[in-house]
Amino acid sequence: AANRRAPAAGGGSSRIRTDIATDQSGPVRILIVKTSSMGDVVHALPLAVDIAHALPAAQVDWLCEEAFAAIPAMSRHVSDVHRVALRRWRRRPFDPTVWRQMRIAKSGLRDTHYDLVLDVQGLAKSAWLARWTGAPVTGFDSSTAREGIAAHFYQRRFEVPRNLHAIERCRRLGAAALGYAITGAPRFGIALNVEPGSSNSEPMAVLLVNASRASKLWPDERWIAVERWLAHQGIASVLFCGSTEERSRSELLAARMQRAEVSPPATLVTIASALATASIVIGLDTGLTHLAAALGRPTVGIFCDYDPALVGLTGDADAGNAVISVGSAIAAPVASEVIDAAARAM
Repeated sequence: AANRRAPAAGGGSSRIRTDIATDQSGPVRILIVKTSSMGDVVHALPLAVDIAHALPAAQVDWLCEEAFAAIPAMSRHVSDVHRVALRRWRRRPFDPTVWRQMRIAKSGLRDTHYDLVLDVQGLAKSAWLARWTGAPVTGFDSSTAREGIAAHFYQRRFEVPRNLHAIERCRRLGAAALGYAITGAPRFGIALNVEPGSSNSEPMAVLLVNASRASKLWPDERWIAVERWLAHQGIASVLFCGSTEERSRSELLAARMQRAEVSPPATLVTIASALATASIVIGLDTGLTHLAAALGRPTVGIFCDYDPALVGLTGDADAGNAVISVGSAIAAPVASEVIDAAARAM
């Protein structure tokens, strides 16, 4: 399997199906492997849109960690989502129930008879899961995969520079594997049925104040300043949280704010419905903030420990709303920067 350089956006061969669809009597079946985390799964959604446009008859499925499976299920271009539970399985490696669940997951993948598997995660674990299908697997080469060892599991490998945005890397790998040209800005293809009660007659902001790493957090005083500005604009705020620790932090923070409340525990679909109807979403570099941008809402992303050039917010090309990333890996933004960005986004 030769290493090849993936074509840049707008380039590439016009040959679309010959690598995987020669003498096929039925539709081409393609599996995208992007299991986690939430933001990474969101970043891979435009790949499904690209494939659907290049191969209208293709069946595109997804392999995802169970906690995030609702996200590819929102895509109008994804037919089926296979769920795995590596995070849960590895806590009970000797449990017979775990081994039975793994066998069921593996059987479901293998029985679908995929023509091509695209591992856009580039990790040893994702490459291992991709091989469960028994189908040809394509991924990044050893120099550009997130873990070089993953490339040894692939039948075809492509060089896709690591200094590109995560969305662009996924799109380029798909274009290289299937031989089509990337056209236009990213589209996420989300078809979300907004749950009853999610729409608000009054303006509402969603503040995403929690993150998986302490280094991503933003000082409370700055959140309070942003909420105060929103309240002066006549906009109430809602805070979402997951764990007990996040709920405690959110409740303490909301108690110091003027027009903020903490949402009760909610499913990912319920939260997505709230994001889809918000007047503005302001959040840390987390999956929900990236999901808000993908849903086409005005969104401000606060970056405290990572380079926005690699994972900055990207909005849906069809929505036309502003998404703005502020801060950097070197310095978190001050409150006035976020307020200015929010004013521009709205």
